[in-house]
Amino acid sequence: MKVAIIGAGNMGGAIARGLAVSSLDVEIAVADLSVEKLQALQEEYPRVTVSSANKEIVKDADVVLLAVKPWLVSTVLGDIAQYIDSTRTMILSIAAGVTINEIRNCIPGGDSVVIFRAIPNTAILVHQSMTFVCHSENAQPSQVAEIKSLFDALGKAAIIEERLMGAATSLCSCGIAYAMRYVRAATEGGVELGLYPQQGKEYVLQTLRGAIELLEATGNNPEEEIDKVTTPGGITIKGLNAMEANGFTNAVIKGLKASV
Repeated sequence: MKVAIIGAGNMGGAIARGLAVSSLDVEIAVADLSVEKLQALQEEYPRVTVSSANKEIVKDADVVLLAVKPWLVSTVLGDIAQYIDSTRTMILSIAAGVTINEIRNCIPGGDSVVIFRAIPNTAILVHQSMTFVCHSENAQPSQVAEIKSLFDALGKAAIIEERLMGAATSLCSCGIAYAMRYVRAATEGGVELGLYPQQGKEYVLQTLRGAIELLEATGNNPEEEIDKVTTPGGITIKGLNAMEANGFTNAVIKGLKASV
C-alpha cells in the first residue's frame, strides 16, 4: 500500500515516522513546503520519499492523507484532484471539523471517491494515539480494515459514525491536554506538600500507569477501584469529597462539552 502524506508538521510527520517503523507493508511518501522538515524526515528514515510538490506523491497512491490545516483542505484538494484515480485512491483527512461531504465537494466527481476522516491525538508520536475513524458510505469493508490497520499501528483505532466525531475529538484529542493539566495540577499539589517538582511528576505518572493497568486488567468500572481505596473515615474519601466540593467532576464534564 502506498500512502501519500501531504503535510510534514506535528501530526503528518508523526504519522510518517510511526508508519516507517511499523511492521506494515507500506510505501510512504511525504510532501511539504518546508525543505527543512522534509530533509529531517528523510535523514531519519531514508525509506520515506519526500517532495515539495503534492502532485508528485499522489500519483498511484492508494491513500492520500491530508495532514494540513482545515482551511487548506479545499485548496490542496483542488491542486491534486486531477491526479487522483477515484477507482483506487482513498482520501484520508485528519483536518479537524472538515466533514466528509465538504471533502467530497472539493473533488470533481467526488461521489465516487472513498473518503475517510480520522482524529488522532498527539500521543501518535509514541505510538499510543487513540484515533477515531469514520468513512463515506461507499467504503468497502476491506478498505475500512486497511485504514484502521494504519492507525492501529500507531496506538488504537476505533471506527465510529461521523456524528460522533465531535464528541470523540473532545474526549481524546482535546482530552490529552486535559490529562496533561491533571498531571500538572497533581504535580503542583505535590510540591505544596513538600516534594520536588520532578519527583512529583514522576510519582504522578507512575500512579496513572498503575490506574490504567488496573482498569484494563480487571475490566472494572473506575468506581469499583475507587471503593477499594476509600475506607470509612479514611483520608482518600476526604480528599475525593474535597475535590468534588470544588467541582472536579462537573469541571471535567463542562470542559468536554465546551470543546465539542
